[in-house]
Amino acid sequence: MSDKRAVITGIEAYLPDYVLTNDELSTMVETSDEWIMSRVGIKTRRILKEDGLGTSYMGEAAVKKLLEATGTKPEEVDMLVCATVTPDMLFPATANIICDKCGILNAWGYDINAGCSGFIFTFETVRTFIESGRYKKVVLVCGERMSGIVDYTDRTTCPLFGDGAVAMLVEPTDDLNLGFQDSILHVDGVGRHYLYMEAGGSMYPATEETVKNRKHFVHQDGQHVFKYAVSHMADVSAEMMERHNLTADDIAYLIPHQANLRIIDATGRRMGLTPEKILIDIEKFGNTAGTSIPLALWDFKDKFKKGDTLIFSAFGAGFTWGTILYRWGY
Repeated sequence: MSDKRAVITGIEAYLPDYVLTNDELSTMVETSDEWIMSRVGIKTRRILKEDGLGTSYMGEAAVKKLLEATGTKPEEVDMLVCATVTPDMLFPATANIICDKCGILNAWGYDINAGCSGFIFTFETVRTFIESGRYKKVVLVCGERMSGIVDYTDRTTCPLFGDGAVAMLVEPTDDLNLGFQDSILHVDGVGRHYLYMEAGGSMYPATEETVKNRKHFVHQDGQHVFKYAVSHMADVSAEMMERHNLTADDIAYLIPHQANLRIIDATGRRMGLTPEKILIDIEKFGNTAGTSIPLALWDFKDKFKKGDTLIFSAFGAGFTWGTILYRWGY
């Protein structure tokens, strides 16, 4: 057992200026504000409109804000890991590009692709480096330009997703009651049949045919994904509470992946939480994939007190899902 815990000591975000509303979407596909709000609970989402700007652009902005806010010099960073399903390019890693843009020259790092569970899978990875004692300052970046892989002629997926990036500084603490406490993580490859982007990888490289057939966009079988997500997010969150003998009174807040209000509500009910203990900002940011939990952490950070017990819970493509028990560190 480690004598250290990994604790978030700073968090900053970057959101594109452009706000895509439901009313504007209704001019692009057959949908409406009422239809979108009643099914998923999203009213607006931020979109990075300019071509030539990708996830690293947003990640760079978030990291620079983080370094300034925490008084951290770029050369002090030991490692930078980026959770994303929308890298700038297949290679090199977006983490490496962000390091270069931010002057982080003494660090190493890489990208992690775990779908909408990107943050919790990456935090699990980062905390092992911290707890090993090898690294003192790790930057965890979650960034997505989901608008780049969304088909805006598909009414079932285009209302869902938004863009943004969050950067966190993760450091060791000797207080074992703070920071990362435990995780439960799972994968099931059956998800490749229900939530995927078919072309652009080694199975189906880009061709005129794949582009023409719109195979470079997110495809989702909504009913299957919803069924899996409802049961798995709720089950794993309840399992974490049972493992640590926690009641609803012990939990300050649930911070769920912001995908769908019905999935979030089902998870909260299974945990026995009242609505005020469930932090939701899906209405204004949409589903930002693996960025959604840290974006909610940043959005609601003024609510947290040192020592607050938080549950992070996510479900994403893969399928990937899991939960983290965390105690706020500042």
